[in-house]
Amino acid sequence: MATTRSARLFARARKILPGGVDSPVRAFTSVGASPRFIARASGATLFDIDGNRYIDYVMSWGPLIHGHAPRGLTKALKAAVTRGTSYGAPSPLEVALGEKVRALMPSLERVRFVSSGTEAAMSAIRVARAATKREKIIKFEGCYHGHADEFLVRAGSGALTLGVPTSPGVTRGAAEDTLIASYNDLGSVERVFDANPGTVAALIVEPIAGNMGLVPPTNGFLRDLRAVCDAHGALLVFDEVISGFRAGTGGAQAWANVKPDLTCLGKIIGGGLPVGAYGGRADLMALVAPDGPVYQAGTLSGNPLAMTAGLWCLEHLTSSLYKSLAALTTRLAAGLADAARDAGVPVQINAFGSLLTPFFTDRPVRDYASATSADTTTYARFFRAMLSNGIYAPPSQFEAWFVSAAHSTRDIDRTVAAARTAFRACRAVSASTSSRDSSTGGGAPPPAAN
Repeated sequence: MATTRSARLFARARKILPGGVDSPVRAFTSVGASPRFIARASGATLFDIDGNRYIDYVMSWGPLIHGHAPRGLTKALKAAVTRGTSYGAPSPLEVALGEKVRALMPSLERVRFVSSGTEAAMSAIRVARAATKREKIIKFEGCYHGHADEFLVRAGSGALTLGVPTSPGVTRGAAEDTLIASYNDLGSVERVFDANPGTVAALIVEPIAGNMGLVPPTNGFLRDLRAVCDAHGALLVFDEVISGFRAGTGGAQAWANVKPDLTCLGKIIGGGLPVGAYGGRADLMALVAPDGPVYQAGTLSGNPLAMTAGLWCLEHLTSSLYKSLAALTTRLAAGLADAARDAGVPVQINAFGSLLTPFFTDRPVRDYASATSADTTTYARFFRAMLSNGIYAPPSQFEAWFVSAAHSTRDIDRTVAAARTAFRACRAVSASTSSRDSSTGGGAPPPAAN
């Protein structure tokens, strides 16, 4: 597979963009590869500038539930462009999309559109702090809520340890207001609350974790979070930027039958265009300017193109679509599991709805610790083998794969066939490495290629 043009363009990009990309995972650093520059996309297929084609399971990291450039969406956007790309003023479209979101997720009694999931999460936390007059928040290790300072924090040696910044530029003060608990471990949540009485404004969680790879909640975990927040007077914030409208028309909150106080949305409600939203109880959202004192604004918030795309996308969500997506995802998960087993490669497949992640580990994955036990070196080999066979998987072990309405059973079967080859290649490399280590008295395996 020739990639000369992508390589040349990446060299140019590195001279003008940090790392040659505008979002770190796109650089393919963690998988020891060089990124492909995409020329166009259609349905479930990407085409790079070298003319190679790939079956896409990144799908712009989730929003393209209907596939790339569906005809109805492109038609709607072409018409919208002729009416203007941005007004900096209210339009009927944002009212219509807000009403649609509320109809699908009734907990969002009021909603404010923004331009990204990061904006949505940071704004929701600001509202929570204003409403409770408290400053601390609880997040879960391995859950990602964007790159605002308060979210770029990880735990120390235990759940009760105050956070420390994990990115230069994050102040210690911001980190100290963020407390860390363990996903799917209610006891860790209760210990954090007990150690910080009357100081926690909100607990924010991905109800279906998607940013340490896909990790669904254990039975009753989300209901228990609702109860413990109520007991301590803290707000429950669901970050449904990924799960919203992927888990179903009502998101993870409808699936779990748990009503959060505030919800963050993104991805699908823009149909592939930049968008985010936060919303919830009317009394909480009444705190947002201009109704209340909590300031938040954005020139491109509610812009007509994103609103048009979001309306088209949400209006085409049907029960038959979700049933089809679940069937395709189940077929893919089973095929990957069979291929790995046949090759003798330990892999755990986590799947939910139209999302899945193959974790290269022999233990069940239910939290951050078990997710990070996965063998990232073997995943990198697997990724490179899949890419060379025309399968565009996420360039990180710790990301979800996304299936869309544009994928076919033929796409799934072709993907599984490529995976059989990739798993066998991983097994062969592993056997060769073990043999070398044995003959030389041990030693670390060779690093992935850069």
